Parts: sequence; structure tokens; C-alpha cells
Amino acid sequence: MGGGDTIADQILKTFALPDVVGSKTSPKKLINLLRGWPNVSLLPTELLDKATHDVFKKKSLAYPAMCYGPDSGDPRLRKNVAQWLTSFYQPPDPVSEERICISGGASQNLACLLQDFTDPVYTRNVWIVAPAYMLAFRIFEDAGFHKKLRAVPEDDEGIDMEFLRSQIRKSEDKAISENNNEAQFKPPRPAQKYYKHVIYAVPGFSNPSSKTMSLRRREELVRLAREFGALIITDDVYDFLAWSPSLTPHTLSIERAGLPRIVDIDRYLDGGAERQGADGFGNAASNGSFSKIFGPGLRTGWCEGTPKLAYGVSQTGSSRSGGSPSQLAACFVAEALENGELQRYVYDTLQPAYGNRWRRMVQAIEKHLIPLGVRTPQTDREVVGGYFIWLTLPKSLKGAAVAQRAKEEENLAVAQGEMFEVPGDTEHDATSFSNDIRVCFAWEDEDVLAEGIERLAVVLSRMLAEQADAKKPARFATPSEDAKDLW
Repeated sequence: MGGGDTIADQILKTFALPDVVGSKTSPKKLINLLRGWPNVSLLPTELLDKATHDVFKKKSLAYPAMCYGPDSGDPRLRKNVAQWLTSFYQPPDPVSEERICISGGASQNLACLLQDFTDPVYTRNVWIVAPAYMLAFRIFEDAGFHKKLRAVPEDDEGIDMEFLRSQIRKSEDKAISENNNEAQFKPPRPAQKYYKHVIYAVPGFSNPSSKTMSLRRREELVRLAREFGALIITDDVYDFLAWSPSLTPHTLSIERAGLPRIVDIDRYLDGGAERQGADGFGNAASNGSFSKIFGPGLRTGWCEGTPKLAYGVSQTGSSRSGGSPSQLAACFVAEALENGELQRYVYDTLQPAYGNRWRRMVQAIEKHLIPLGVRTPQTDREVVGGYFIWLTLPKSLKGAAVAQRAKEEENLAVAQGEMFEVPGDTEHDATSFSNDIRVCFAWEDEDVLAEGIERLAVVLSRMLAEQADAKKPARFATPSEDAKDLW
């Protein structure tokens, strides 16, 4: 492996993602609890087929779909997304389509936001809530921030605000001492501004920690971002995949979000993002995606922010050159949303299916792993969701060793905690995850999820027993009376 590889890069190569290579010696079938993909049986192919045909049946829809498309994205998709967000999050005022810019998915839009609203010198740091989505690291590095990535620990409410505030103050003091007062590499443009800091988080059912950031922390984060000139970028891609944590729930679907997004809080808190004296760009951008609720191959999502920020995203050079990304797919998605079919699929199919998978895995964890000393976060939540469960191992066990032995001995793939460490910033105990692992309940068939946890328990039990044996004092056999005669 190259000396310049991050730990995440090395682990990705080791597991040959996205194709995980199973054990060469175990006779058991591979169970892959590492891959964060939707199970293929839950991809709504018939829904997409119908939407595609309906678009191509009408020239008024087909011709625009086949052309470049406006910079901000297909107007019908922007309108339909805005209406769905209004229905699901129920903000005080409807989400307007002017707040929406269609993107090529959450990752692509993260790159656009960095292009549009940061400067690699003037922007002091990128603050990443850790453990973090590991594939975002390269996006930040590509934008010139490979030496400016800083990890922010999570606490029980989702982010350690005291730590973040203290570190941002130090970063600001350093910038002031260096006279870092304006963008160095980016030209001034009326549709853009350059933020002093970027804060990146997955507040809802986080990948990987599975935590949800509390309302109090979300409000504190918005106030801090305004104080220090930061842009909060949130991946809100799991919010629609929510369900009750009860193992015997009364309802299998949730059609209203339990918490406002950070972009909603920025819209209204203390006078809102467009309050008197503010510049209208706001301090929050929400990344949405159809990857988890329709299909990753669509490569279609959206960004929400103030109208001024959304317009700025639409003016990214690559979008202005080629028109809206994913124009054709966007028109298909717009059709599926137009008559409510995708919304109903999420509520009536995906939420119950993923909720059942989550319960299968949680029951197995409670039965087989908790007795071994494994811990899970935020066990008292009223709503859970997403794709993942974060497991903290007994202190004597290391996630890397567990993942390796699970692969070799049980043909089980899990993600070790080091994958989700922010490169170059693991000195703080709460930003190092050597005795954690992440498991996914979305990819594998539902009927093998419990078996996967049972295999993991076998590995943990074996390793704990070996450690216990190693700590026992050496014992010597007492010689028999006959043997004594030989001394």
C-alpha cells in the first residue's frame, strides 16, 4: 500500500470495496454487513419503469428530459421535492422551489458546495463530526483541505459543542495572526460567498454512528455557525427511513419527521437566515438524495438552502456548462413523485421493510452481543432509522482484529471503526475508534441478519476467551510420589 494512503484508503483496498472478498478457508457463505447499499429486492424497478414510460409518452416531458436542462434542475422535480419536504418536515412555511437546486446526489453536491463557497486558504478548517462518512474525506481533500480536516467528537446528543467552540476559537486566533482576511484563490462573484469554516455532519441516523443529533445541539450549532461565519453542510439522506424503536410497534411507518433539519432551524431561529443584517446566504445547506429511497444508480438528489445559496449552487461551473446534472433521471423521479407513488413506496414499503430488518438485528445484538459487553448508542430514542448500527466493543478488543478474524473464520464482513476516523486527527480519545465496528442491516437478505450477528458473537467470545486464558498464571503439574523418587 502506498505510503500516502489514509487508513480509510488502506482498509477500502483491503476489502476490495465495493466487492468484498470473502474468506478463502471458511465453508460458510459470506454475510456482508459492511456494504451500505439497499437490498436489490427493495429497489422499485416497476415504479421507475412506469415513470420512464410515462415521461416518454409525452413529448412535452420527453424533449426537455433529453436536453441539457436548466442550471437549477428540472422545474417539476424542484416543485415536487419542495412539496414533499413541506409535507414531511412541516416547517412553519412551505418549502419553496427557489430553495431547491437539483444535484447529482449528495456526494456530488458536497463537492459543488466546496467549489462555490470555500477558498482553500481563507476557509480555515473543515470540522467533521466523527466518526464520519469515510468517502467524504476524499471530496474535502480534492477541494484543497487535506491539511485542514479536523475531527469533532460526538457526545450523547450528537456533537460535542464545547469542544467545537474551543477549537474554532483557536482556529480564528491563528487566522487573525496570519492576517487571513480574504479569499486567496477564488474570484469574487455575486452569486457566491466564501465561508470561514465548514462544518460537516449527518444529523439524522448518522452514517456510521447511527446517532441522531438532538434539537438543542442543532440550535446551538446554527448559532455557532453564525457567530464564526461557518457553513454547516448536512447529509440528510436517511431522514425518510424512520421507524419506531419498539420491537412490537403499533405502526410501521412514519410520515412526519420528528425533528427539524438544521437548514430548517437556520431558516427561522432568532430571525432566520435572511434576518436584518444578514447577507441572505444563510449558514446551512441540506444535501438530499434519492439513492437510499429510490436507487443509487439514478445519481440524483437535491440541495436545499436559502434561495440565494441554492442559486449559487446552480451556478457551479460544471452545471452552467452542461446544464443540470442527471437531467434525464431527474425527470423520471419527478414523474414518480408527481402522483405520490414514490412517497407511498417509502412509507408503505421501505420504512416497514428496513424497520423489520433493524428489529431482527437489534434482537440478535441484545441476545448475543450485549452479554459480551458490547454497547450501542442512544438506546432511549423515540425514533430510529437509517442503514447502520454502531457497536462499541469491550475495551480489550480492537475493531481491526475483530473484522479480520470475522472475515477469516466466519466469512463475515463488518466495518472496523478506524475506517471512519478523520485522517490526521485521532489524538483525542473521542475521535479514535479502534474498538468500534459498524454493521449494516440494509444490504443482506433479512433472513441472514441474525446469523451475521451470531457469527460475530462467536468471534468475540473466542477472542475474549483467548485473552482470559492468556492472563491466567502458568500452572505446573505436581509430581507424583513415584516421580519424587527419581529426583
